[in-house]
Amino acid sequence: MEEINKLVTGGLQDFIPGEWVVPSSLHEAMRYSLMAGGKRIRPLLVIAAAESLGGSREAALPVACAVEMVHTYSLIHDDLPAMDNDDFRRGKPTNHKVFGEASAILAGDGLLTHAFYSIAQASRRYHVPAEQTLAIVEELSLYAGPKGMVGGQAADMEGEQGITSLDQLKYIHMHKTGDLIVFSLKAGGRIASASLEQLRALETFGRSIGLAFQIQDDILDLIGNEEKLGKKTQSDVVMNKVTYPYFIGLEESRAEVDRLTLLAKEAIGGGTIPHPDRLLQMADFLLNRDH
Repeated sequence: MEEINKLVTGGLQDFIPGEWVVPSSLHEAMRYSLMAGGKRIRPLLVIAAAESLGGSREAALPVACAVEMVHTYSLIHDDLPAMDNDDFRRGKPTNHKVFGEASAILAGDGLLTHAFYSIAQASRRYHVPAEQTLAIVEELSLYAGPKGMVGGQAADMEGEQGITSLDQLKYIHMHKTGDLIVFSLKAGGRIASASLEQLRALETFGRSIGLAFQIQDDILDLIGNEEKLGKKTQSDVVMNKVTYPYFIGLEESRAEVDRLTLLAKEAIGGGTIPHPDRLLQMADFLLNRDH
């Protein structure tokens, strides 16, 4: 995982082509959040999914970088005063605290749109079939847009006025966090020209670890280490946000993370995915993470 993380970070270093003329303030604001570290879970999943089907790591890299750009844009906008109003992200001042609100909005806009340029490079540079690239673009629009991540964020904001059921919270987690994880796995599969059966297995794997990932976030916000997390804990309590531990308790939440992780592993077992080892390692990593 560390090796792939370095590869992705290297790919993101030169995310704007050298010959492009881009205002330095915009470039700096985009780069500030993109290179702020983080676990790079989504790009790792793109590459691991591609390699699980014998696909090329190099061909997967532009799409891996693209999903990190979309994830980073969502964090920049989430941190704005009009949204979660956070001062720190990954142990550093948030984008709008450094560059101002207008520049932070533009940095997010720039990263979102540049992600689609990056996806196109998988086809131009590495000859990923055009129909697979088109499907990746379509699914990124679907999973990151109003039916997916943005819809989950909107439901989360509505929920601040009072979520009354676990099903409502599950909807938010599945879309705000889970959809981009599902996209990452299916995109990696498409780069390797996955069959429909293999895409379904990767989607089930992604849906399960995506929800487990967010429940673990709920748990860490309650009992995690602020230094390791790079942000304050108990923020959900302070903002009166309901979480899995709020509805079902801490131990039941942990048990749900275990159950979903097992479900994910079963989805890619049995020979449908020929080389699932790295994906299985990532499921274990997410299960046991403390930050």
